[in-house]
Amino acid sequence: MVLGGAVGEATLGKKVGNKAVLYGMIAGTIPDLDVVANFLTDTITAIELHRGVSHSVFFALIMSPVFGWLVNKLERKKNLGWKPWARLFFWGLLTHAVLDAFTTWGTQLFWPFDLRLAYNTIFVIDPMYTVPFLIFLVLAMFNKRGSGIRSKLNWTGIGISSGYLLLCVLLKWAAFSKFENALETQGIEYKEMSTRPAPFTTVLWNANVDTEQDYLIGDYSFFDNKPITFTPFAKDRLLSREFSERPNVKRLIKISEGWYIIDKRDGQWHFNDLRFGLIPKRDGSFSFAFSYLLTEEDGKIMATEDPKTREDAAYLMGQLWERIKGD
Repeated sequence: MVLGGAVGEATLGKKVGNKAVLYGMIAGTIPDLDVVANFLTDTITAIELHRGVSHSVFFALIMSPVFGWLVNKLERKKNLGWKPWARLFFWGLLTHAVLDAFTTWGTQLFWPFDLRLAYNTIFVIDPMYTVPFLIFLVLAMFNKRGSGIRSKLNWTGIGISSGYLLLCVLLKWAAFSKFENALETQGIEYKEMSTRPAPFTTVLWNANVDTEQDYLIGDYSFFDNKPITFTPFAKDRLLSREFSERPNVKRLIKISEGWYIIDKRDGQWHFNDLRFGLIPKRDGSFSFAFSYLLTEEDGKIMATEDPKTREDAAYLMGQLWERIKGD
């Protein structure tokens, strides 16, 4: 919403003032309405649709004239025509998708091509990105439409947030190098490594490491003084081979980009997407952030996301803060 509002101001603020911010925020929110699929279809299909067509260049090109026409009808007193409003919506929709490409889940920016961009450099909620950006946008809104100071404040917010995105890329490179050196020092042979920031921060980073028999998961804070350690999780591909060949499970494997473990707990099979790390529990155990219960219905494997509790979330936040401060 903040990015959309700032883009709206930059695009049309001189002509319509804060209404440009309002419609920019709406444009910046529209792509995420794909979550409606959670209520209309099964879990696996909803996951496939998330950040799909609504986060694409195609969607921005096709829908921006439609939204521009609708807003022009609503704001006919402004007498701007539909094209300026369409331009606002195009940039609001497109910048949303580009920003999401920097996150772990990524986007299908070039839908319908089967390519998901996920640079894994920023968490979906990062106060260091949003708060300064929001402050400058609000300050801009309290200045007169078309004034130089209003434009400067808005572009300062855009510049700071964009600069932070660039900093995130550099921090990812630094964290990746630390993980790489730790693996080399410990003599661990691996096939692939994926790194991403922990929730709400770019100080703490997580790594998934693909080895022959196990996945290794480790974390590193820039305030750490001790060597990085890795926790192994057995792949057990033979144990779960029966499930792996089922069509719906293959879809989940594709969604996880191959970072998955299928295990059996309390007599029930679960599909674990490793890309989003672990959630620590008060009893000293932990679970994967995204885990799905697999059940069979009418000959098909169905998936239901394991619930997360407020207690888990509260404990996670406390543990996260302690871990950010360094080991």
